Amino acid sequence: MYKIQTLNNISVKGLDRLPRERYEVASEIAHPDAVLLRSYNMHDMAIPETLMAVGRAGAGVNNVPVGAMTERGIPVFNAPGANANAVKELVIAGMLLGCRNICQGWDYVQHLEGQDEALSRQVESGKKQFAGFELPGRTLGVIGLGSIGVKVANTARALGMKVIGFDPQITVDRAWQLSADVEGAASIDDLLARSEFVTFHVPLTDATEHMINRERLRHMPENVVILNFAREGIVDEEAVCEALDESRVYAYVTDFPSNRVKGHPRVVALPHIGASTQEAQENCAVMVADQVREYLEDGNVTNSVNFPDVHLPRKGRARLAVVNRNVPDMLGQISHDLGKVGVNIVHMINESEEEVAYTLVDCDSDIDAETRAAIEDISGVLRVRVI
Repeated sequence: MYKIQTLNNISVKGLDRLPRERYEVASEIAHPDAVLLRSYNMHDMAIPETLMAVGRAGAGVNNVPVGAMTERGIPVFNAPGANANAVKELVIAGMLLGCRNICQGWDYVQHLEGQDEALSRQVESGKKQFAGFELPGRTLGVIGLGSIGVKVANTARALGMKVIGFDPQITVDRAWQLSADVEGAASIDDLLARSEFVTFHVPLTDATEHMINRERLRHMPENVVILNFAREGIVDEEAVCEALDESRVYAYVTDFPSNRVKGHPRVVALPHIGASTQEAQENCAVMVADQVREYLEDGNVTNSVNFPDVHLPRKGRARLAVVNRNVPDMLGQISHDLGKVGVNIVHMINESEEEVAYTLVDCDSDIDAETRAAIEDISGVLRVRVI
């Protein structure tokens, strides 16, 4: 029986993917084989020695100590694309909120006083200050063409917008999904110089931090609408607020409020609700539960942020799963230890991801504890499982 600890509330649809006759699932559980979480901060958590897998029911893994998990030979799974439609819808809504002054108009109405006749006069006299502009014919720049960025680009095209995209690492699958008339930008600066709306769908890294800054804002079109539903820190808030005050930026719509932006009249700051739909939470939970289950039961890896994707149909009597540092002669040493005790390899696969390599070996006979221990003693081996 596998033990699964939930560090946050996980959708029942996801938990139902773990059969109760094979899995014990609880928020308080000793010696878990895997943990499932959403926003729980694992950085300050004592990691159980029994832990074999971490499943993050979402895309970002900033709340998981990925490096420490890698050192222990523990894959960290996430759910890329499971919340893509939810975020896409909010980005489209954000464009409308920004260009049509909807939040400012709503706030204006809330502060009106008097009888209905007086209210009507105030509405008619005040509405001109909330005049905005429409989406068709405007140019949207999409930085990052993963599962969310592609959906945003395609929907914007369907709304009659021109779309420019930039992603030097776009996958073949995403490229096939992208509308054929989305134009590719030569660089981020090329995209920013031609976009009246800009949206980001990239992780926060040293390269993407303050991607929008004072220097780039000087070269962007006046009255641009900037949308940040990706990560806090991608936009230099101080620089954007200065540009808003100088009427060079029309609106800033963000899912990451701060004291610097939340009171600004040209900012729409939302409480990080990009993926906050029932459907997105269910999709994320189902995806990550399936991935953790497949890893625990068969050793296969899908959508791990620190392990390579590995899939091997089972053929032998026993399966050996080995996580090791990506150094030479590991396969030779593993094969040698198996051969010494007469264990024949019938099927195997080895893949690497930066500093980590992962091997699945199907054997025609059982692997005893002594052989497993010998493989564990190989220098560079991080974890060994016999499945």
